[in-house]
Amino acid sequence: MAHSSDYQENYDLKKCNEELERKLRESQVREKKIREELYRALERVRVAEEGEEMLCSQLGELEAEAVDQARDFRARMLALMEELSKAQKLLQVHSIPIPYIEW
Repeated sequence: MAHSSDYQENYDLKKCNEELERKLRESQVREKKIREELYRALERVRVAEEGEEMLCSQLGELEAEAVDQARDFRARMLALMEELSKAQKLLQVHSIPIPYIEW
């Protein structure tokens, strides 16, 4: 009877080990899939960060260009206002009436 019990115990242990080995293989497959998904996600993050850096750089360049254009525009407007003022004074000196223009 002890012999039969040992046989059953060995059989049960063998089945248990087989089940544990199957679960281990399944776990390893899941782990591999998760690792691959993680690598893909990290790659997407890397690409997104590079894109963000590029956009920030371009935005900085555009902002600098806009500031330069605004300064140029302001300088041109001041120059035109100065020319207009000189023209008005010249007209006044020569007693030429300045027409009122309604915009």
